[in-house]
Amino acid sequence: MCKVRPDHGTTGRKLSNPKVKRKGQVTIPLELRERFKIKEGSVLEVEAREQGILLKPAAPLEAGAVVGEEAFKKILRDLESLRKKWR
Repeated sequence: MCKVRPDHGTTGRKLSNPKVKRKGQVTIPLELRERFKIKEGSVLEVEAREQGILLKPAAPLEAGAVVGEEAFKKILRDLESLRKKWR
């Protein structure tokens, strides 16, 4: 079930019931993509929560920013994933 919590500035109404597709893909409703400026290629953070799964836009890295080891490994994994997708 796809719900938005009222404390995030919405009515908390159900927007849709997206189906999980092959490879775990889910379509985020257009209203939410527009509201949170999520476009094709956007990087999202995924968190396991007690109530379910939280997807949120990842904060952009600034040029020259120093990142921790885990963040660096995640960047490398994301890049490799994109490379495989476009091969």
